[in-house]
Amino acid sequence: MTMKLEITEIIKRPLISEKSTWLAGARNAYTFEVDKRADKGQIKTAVETLFKVKVADVRTVVTAGKPKRTKSGEITVGALKKAVVVLHEDNKIDLF
Repeated sequence: MTMKLEITEIIKRPLISEKSTWLAGARNAYTFEVDKRADKGQIKTAVETLFKVKVADVRTVVTAGKPKRTKSGEITVGALKKAVVVLHEDNKIDLF
């Protein structure tokens, strides 16, 4: 069952790192932090709508959070869902 998410809720922010910068130049792939409830079809539609580009492929990964100790016990922080979006060769997103 797919939840109805707004396009602005799906993509939270671009993830800019050394590896994501290399992917953008070498493979025309961009990395975003996305909502955990979003599926690949919703991510593709959101990127195409927001950036006016044509998406070729979407890959997702859910990273586990790290346990942190507090005085009231252990909590998990930093868990997020990442999406690597590959664009068609004639499209580009200016993030950097």
